[in-house]
Amino acid sequence: MHALYAFFRLSDDIGDDETSGKNNERRGHLDAWQRQLNAALNGNYSHPVHPALHWAVERFEIPPRFLFEVLDGVRSDFDGATIRTFAELQEYCYRVASAVGLACIRVWGLKPGYSWAEAEPLAIESGYAFQLTNILRDLGEDAARGRVYLPAEDLEKFGVSAGTWAEDSNRERFQQLLNFQIERARGFYASSSRLNEMLQPQGRAIHTLMSRAYSGLLERIAASGCGVLKHRTRLNRWAKVKLLAGVVRARFVPI
Repeated sequence: MHALYAFFRLSDDIGDDETSGKNNERRGHLDAWQRQLNAALNGNYSHPVHPALHWAVERFEIPPRFLFEVLDGVRSDFDGATIRTFAELQEYCYRVASAVGLACIRVWGLKPGYSWAEAEPLAIESGYAFQLTNILRDLGEDAARGRVYLPAEDLEKFGVSAGTWAEDSNRERFQQLLNFQIERARGFYASSSRLNEMLQPQGRAIHTLMSRAYSGLLERIAASGCGVLKHRTRLNRWAKVKLLAGVVRARFVPI
């Protein structure tokens, strides 16, 4: 997990590195990082994380395509292309979140009697839920940077745009848009919840923590309403304590 996290963190940093200049420079760095990944998976290491990553991929039989799909997700952020439909948003969420989860569950492992064919669709939907929550939490910050991840078809449906949704005259329409996205995310949390019962105890504990943390954020976003455009929603200290208590239970109490 340390190796996977390091790889994903380094990949994400390339996408977020504004000191590297224009997008074509960052794209060049990412292309080089992808070539290095391909070489590392063949035993040729050029970064300190590569030996451990290669070992993890082989030891836990992680399909390498999951790693490359994450890089595709990073790459898709460079140009800030408009997401026109929910299907396109799902594709983006798959690359930046679901592919991460698909790699992680290979390390966590499944309980006897379950198959990857059963678990993977749930991991994909769990990734949708997490990333949709991220998108809603960061609506204001992303819009200020010229990034709008909500589908254009939804903005059109509710009659708002990123440039005007903070205006008082659009508060009701924005709230309707926000409620629509919140219900969509809630649906993915519900539909992916069965993944927990399939995972080995350690993995179940991690996924439980993530699910409760992100769904808790979603509910705070729902309570904040239009306030989500003005400040980043966070869990308070007591909420974090309760999450940790739930993780202990998920780790040691069988489902």
